[in-house]
Amino acid sequence: MSKPMILIDPQPRTTDMIFGSHAQSRLAEIAELVVFDTGAMPAEMLEEYLPRADILIGQSDLPRRRLQQASKLRAIFNVEGNFLPNVDYDYCFSHGIRVLIASPAFAVPVAEMALAFALDLARGISKNDRAFRAKAEVYGLQSNQDSFLFTGCRVGIIGFGDLARAFRPMLRPFRCPVKVYDPWLPEREVLRQDCEPAGLDEVLSSSDAIFVFATVTTENQGFLGAREFSLIRPGGLFVLMSRAGVVDFEALTAAGRSGRLKVATDVFPEEPFTTEHPIRDLPDAVLSAHRSGGMQEAFDEIGRMVLADVELLLKGLPPICCRTAQPETVRRFRSKAVTTS
Repeated sequence: MSKPMILIDPQPRTTDMIFGSHAQSRLAEIAELVVFDTGAMPAEMLEEYLPRADILIGQSDLPRRRLQQASKLRAIFNVEGNFLPNVDYDYCFSHGIRVLIASPAFAVPVAEMALAFALDLARGISKNDRAFRAKAEVYGLQSNQDSFLFTGCRVGIIGFGDLARAFRPMLRPFRCPVKVYDPWLPEREVLRQDCEPAGLDEVLSSSDAIFVFATVTTENQGFLGAREFSLIRPGGLFVLMSRAGVVDFEALTAAGRSGRLKVATDVFPEEPFTTEHPIRDLPDAVLSAHRSGGMQEAFDEIGRMVLADVELLLKGLPPICCRTAQPETVRRFRSKAVTTS
């Protein structure tokens, strides 16, 4: 009996980046592999092999006309991390083709970085490091005039998906009371995580440290703007970890420039980001070049998750490791594709 075919078009990753030698050997054992690893798979190659493919691993453009040729296709695994608008989801739903992403692989690395950002801002670590290197350091209490203990501070979380759920356990040693705003979750799910459900304004106005893990949707693009930033207490922390599209980035920069907020962000409206933007000059800001999730450990986990779900699918069982697109929400996502690894 012939093996099922897996078509692998993993850009912006590579096969070696996400699949270790054991995983690659296992994939080759259970399936015939067709791999293109130098950029996006050429259209003619994709269209040649797609009709015979049982599983596609990659971010290939899949409009209806292509999917109609893929009569054997069971699943599409996006290893970039977002549900992208380059797939005809209606066709997939109506023809039993699962569309999955391995985004949970990034949850712990991103959560860990979020905690590091908050500790840095609360205690002025990198700010005072810069001063010391410039031979302008200040000692003792005088150096801590705008610092505060993160332990016991009031935390607000906006968006409570995979990233925030990985972050919540990291807060427990700090004994922080946590309020959560997420309009897509029932209160029961928030309460089960030992958090208090709250409206957006309440989360902003009653927290010392705000963490944004919300993904970009049709409803929330730029929903955190000047009014929302004005609700946060002066000297509060604002840590942006998901996508820059959920904030008015110029208003965030203005709030940081005014001294009202301490800001940390791992994401920017365009990446690579312009070298001239004034956020680069803010003294109370920690800036990171979209690197919190881009770790080899995360890419290894992507490979393990995809392999596990591929094995389940080929046994006729449902996948359980990756996130599966849902018809009620997938068309509402608006995250941009990652263009670098």
